[in-house]
Amino acid sequence: MSRPGARDKMGGGRLKVRVKTGKGRTVSQKNWLERQLNDPYVHEAKKLGYRSRAAFKLSEIDDKYKFLKPGGRVVDLGAAPGGWSQISAQRVKSVDGVGDKQGKVIAIDMHGMDELPGVVVFKKDFYDEDAPAVLIAALGGEKADVVLSDMASHATGHRQTDHINIIALVEAGYDFARHVLKPGGTYLAKVLRGGTESQLLTLMKKDFATVRHVKPMASRDDSAELFVLATGFRG
Repeated sequence: MSRPGARDKMGGGRLKVRVKTGKGRTVSQKNWLERQLNDPYVHEAKKLGYRSRAAFKLSEIDDKYKFLKPGGRVVDLGAAPGGWSQISAQRVKSVDGVGDKQGKVIAIDMHGMDELPGVVVFKKDFYDEDAPAVLIAALGGEKADVVLSDMASHATGHRQTDHINIIALVEAGYDFARHVLKPGGTYLAKVLRGGTESQLLTLMKKDFATVRHVKPMASRDDSAELFVLATGFRG
């Protein structure tokens, strides 16, 4: 497993904010709020106008593996609140590109999200029977260069159950990616610590030239999340 990106001095020198209990907060709520207030990526995301700190995770991975290219077609699954879609739109130039250098970004999320320049947004559950057809139609007869999946189910607190749930989402995204990616395409999906099930990895390695687990520096050290990155779709 590789870990792209490098921690810089983002937020260096800032005094740590401590949150008191009370005001109806539980200890876990207090800890979450304190972590948010002291997270340099949260502050930087706000400064740069990104929808979430997750934008840095995708940008770090792409900085190393370079799959978001001008003119590329990207489908973002589980896109809300839109951090990955923002980075994708910037890098494939879906707003300011010209001719074959102008990309396209299509986003879907059951919760919906505010409009983004250069992004076609669908408020829809990816598990809906017609969701794949809606996304394919939005591609306008073209194949995708990249399929992203930051989909996650609500945490139950039971590690094995959460792992099974997110693997099911990864499998659903992978099955969709196999149908819409062009040769050479990329599939990036969030998993949890423990990685991707061996059976799924075996299948992915048959369809892609390279499959690896990555954990960008913007992913918190205490977080169980990892990402599986499959590049070089064989078609």
